Amino acid sequence: MRKRSILIAGHSTSVSLEDAFWAELKSIAAARGQSLNQLAEEIDRDRSGNLSSALRVFVLSELRR
Repeated sequence: MRKRSILIAGHSTSVSLEDAFWAELKSIAAARGQSLNQLAEEIDRDRSGNLSSALRVFVLSELRR
C-alpha cells in the first residue's frame, strides 16, 4: 500500500492504493495522453463512493475491456 498526493480541481488529496493499482493508473493515463492527476480528476467527477475505491474499480473496468 502506498499513499500519494494527487491534485484534483486544484486541491491536493492523499490516496492510498496498492502499487499495482498505481502502476495501472499511470499506464492508462499515459495511453490516453493524460497526466495521472487529469485521469484522477475525471474519475472523481463520476464517483459515488470514496476515491480510493473509485480508482480501483476504474482500473478493474479498464482491464476487463
